[in-house]
Amino acid sequence: MSFDPNRGPAAGWTDPTGPTEWGQGGPPPPPHPGYQSQPVYVAQSTNGLAVASLVLGILWLYWIGSILALIFGYVAKSQIDRSQGRQSGRGMAVAGIVLGWVGVGILTLVIVIGIGAAVFRSGTGLR
Repeated sequence: MSFDPNRGPAAGWTDPTGPTEWGQGGPPPPPHPGYQSQPVYVAQSTNGLAVASLVLGILWLYWIGSILALIFGYVAKSQIDRSQGRQSGRGMAVAGIVLGWVGVGILTLVIVIGIGAAVFRSGTGLR
């Protein structure tokens, strides 16, 4: 079987490299000089510490959850910022941090009120 460039391939002939999007077999042409390749997109994963921070911030768990929410939230936010877009969940980490501080604030308020009530009951309070 022969190939005539004016008539195309002979009947029954197939290119062993298979068809390509250019309609001919063979490798694609080389890129043009100065060609920039397309960026490679990596699937984002949600940071697990960000999720834990949010959950612990919501639950409080006798205020130990608030402290853990702060720790996990700050660590998660740092990891997400260093991941160069590979991790998501920054909003959950920030929400966990905020809820953690709210829990610590409420704990502080409860302690202050408890001390004030104890002092008042002992008779050494303000008169």
